[in-house]
Amino acid sequence: MTEKQDKFIEAYVLTGNATKAAIAAGYSAKTAKIKGSQLKSQLQSQIQTEVQKAISDKIPASLKWLTDLAENAESESVRLGAIKDILDRAGLKPVDKVETTTVEQMSAEDIKKELASLGYKH
Repeated sequence: MTEKQDKFIEAYVLTGNATKAAIAAGYSAKTAKIKGSQLKSQLQSQIQTEVQKAISDKIPASLKWLTDLAENAESESVRLGAIKDILDRAGLKPVDKVETTTVEQMSAEDIKKELASLGYKH
């Protein structure tokens, strides 16, 4: 990795714009559009790693803001939304609607298919 490539990645993660990132990294404005596109493709893996790191770095502050909203927002709907988001991220999301079918609702053919899919042979 060259210093320019490192600067490109850093600028691209901040802006999301390959042309602007190429210029910020020191490439000429005339070739920035082409060079930015090339670098974006060439450095895709490194960019993804840096994006994930940048997001991870924001997690503590984001949790603080979400907690603050849950505790102090004037709107009850905002507080409720923040509380739901916190619980969802803690793995306590309510189960989505589950549709069940009873044997009485199934045709004989459907029952045979279901039994076959479970490995039952008659």
